[in-house]
Amino acid sequence: MKKAGHLFFAAVLIMGLLLCTACGDRRAAQDGALYKIYYVNNEETKIVEREYVSGTTDSELLFAEFLEQLAHISEKMEYETLLDKEISVVGHTLDNGLLTLDFDESYHNLRGTREILVRASIVRTMTQLPGVERIAFTVMGEQLMDASGAAVGVMAADTFIENAGNEINAYEKVDLKLYFANETGDSLVEENRRNVVYNSNISLEKLVVEKLVQGPMTQGAYPTINPTTKIVSVTVKDGTCYVNLSNEFLSQPYNVASDVTIYSITNSLVELSNVNRVQISVNGETNISYRENMSLNNVFERNLDILVPGTVQ
Repeated sequence: MKKAGHLFFAAVLIMGLLLCTACGDRRAAQDGALYKIYYVNNEETKIVEREYVSGTTDSELLFAEFLEQLAHISEKMEYETLLDKEISVVGHTLDNGLLTLDFDESYHNLRGTREILVRASIVRTMTQLPGVERIAFTVMGEQLMDASGAAVGVMAADTFIENAGNEINAYEKVDLKLYFANETGDSLVEENRRNVVYNSNISLEKLVVEKLVQGPMTQGAYPTINPTTKIVSVTVKDGTCYVNLSNEFLSQPYNVASDVTIYSITNSLVELSNVNRVQISVNGETNISYRENMSLNNVFERNLDILVPGTVQ
């Protein structure tokens, strides 16, 4: 009888634990979704995270909550607040997955590693918002430039990858020769960019395509690719660079000839020492045509005949 009593007590205890677990799960689900808010540590050597639960699914409300949390002051002084204390977001827009954050002039006071860490913290936090895939920074409406004078450009969560020491990987500099459209859209012009700063986790081939999607930075050069185009993947094998783009690539908002767009990509990539040819696909498909007259089944090589004389500096 004593043994039976012990078994009964054990069964009741297990049932109680199961019920408590189920109640806890239901309570967590009712409380809302779990997010991570990122901050800069006090030593300014890495970013740290803090869990945050929100009960809203509305993007605008969640955006406001994230801003409030980024201004949160650590009770144990484990990390530094990012907003209000030093910089403020004065406006924002969301268009086709691209969230543009506009900061006040005080953003320019951020320097060096701290600026990179602050930017990484904000980007990692805000890319958790529903419908947000990429982030762009502006300061009072002007595109954010880095210390070397190069445009920072569009960022995603994986732009900032931590190494084994939990510090943001170092940035490197590279010179790029890119090709964009001329004013009439029927030829290519060169744009030489010096000391382009980029994250060492990104391949040079992907960097080139990213810069082409972002568009030119000099007068006399015009964009060739739909700016809403997403880069699915960029890989190189045996001298051939395989560029896989999203469906938006097939839609051309600019007055640019189809071969100008194709060779904007091809000529820019072939400038890299390890690339001789380029294969372009859309969501992995090559058995399609770009604007009805350029078959993506072809592997493209450098075309210098489409260039106008001279370069754009």
